[in-house]
Amino acid sequence: MITRFVTRLPLVLVCLIGVSATGPQSAVVQVFDQRGLPVEGAVIEVPPPAGSTRPLAFPWRSAMAQRNLNFVPGTLIVPQGATVAFPNLDTVRHSIYSFSRPARFQIDLYGRDQTRSQRFPITGTVALGCNIHDKMRGYIRVTSTPYAAATDLNGRGQIEGLPRGTYRVTVWHPRLRGNGNETVQTIAVSPGAPARLTIELR
Repeated sequence: MITRFVTRLPLVLVCLIGVSATGPQSAVVQVFDQRGLPVEGAVIEVPPPAGSTRPLAFPWRSAMAQRNLNFVPGTLIVPQGATVAFPNLDTVRHSIYSFSRPARFQIDLYGRDQTRSQRFPITGTVALGCNIHDKMRGYIRVTSTPYAAATDLNGRGQIEGLPRGTYRVTVWHPRLRGNGNETVQTIAVSPGAPARLTIELR
């Protein structure tokens, strides 16, 4: 059965940008909810700095499996134009679909140890579901910047290689209220001066 995705409760974001004294910096962003609990699967994106030659690629695979009736990982960041593999590791069949504007598609039923793939040429967020298992939810964030990361179980995401400067930081999560479930803030990265940014979303 095809269901609709809904936006849930608002979050409070606490973003901590840690920098070292010299050279390119590591931007560490910590995301919490209103109860002070860490939020997993929030996506942090920073546009490429001026003069950056970093290729649009990530160290992880462009793959989202189905395991124990879940999408694994639940949130996947891929570069614009990537082809994502959807291996089925369950004993049941799945039929993946999306109604999201960046990618509208449906993959017919396929079974255990089979894989299907889908290309994502347009940036944005793609919400995924399964026509057979209504509770399955997954998200693919298609980005045009290599400076992106997802928060882990501790609500922590890290972006390497940022030189000193001012950056627009985009934070996305399906529970964020706002246009596209994201918020954009400006962060100044300077040696020896960690910046703290607190965002309350209502």
